[in-house]
Amino acid sequence: MNIDTVVDKEYLGHSFRALADAPTSALRGLSEKDARALAQAFGVYTVRDLANLEFVKWAVAIATLAELEQETPAEQAKEALLDSGVEMTFPASDPVSVDAGITRIEVPPEVVNAHDDHQHATKVEQCTEKGLQEEAAH
Repeated sequence: MNIDTVVDKEYLGHSFRALADAPTSALRGLSEKDARALAQAFGVYTVRDLANLEFVKWAVAIATLAELEQETPAEQAKEALLDSGVEMTFPASDPVSVDAGITRIEVPPEVVNAHDDHQHATKVEQCTEKGLQEEAAH
């Protein structure tokens, strides 16, 4: 990163030691008024004071760890349920019926007893059972 992109023009080319001891207004986008507010609220006068402010350190730590945090088991379960719900609504494996021009929806066995008997799976099983009995009778 080119440090000159984050400091005001009058601080271009300064060493890091000089920038650390510079007023907070040396940072691009931090006005004199903002610098006075930081000084009044937190006793922050220099870039080094700002960097060492415990609230800033806590915020940086939280933001860094948030990016690396794993999902809780509850969050993982919600995602799995959402994926399952989407698959039940729009199954990726639906074969297209060539002769009728419609999509045939098959219900996987593990979701047959879904909350509201999704896609009338029980009726499908009953028809299949009846068909097998009639076939065996012939």
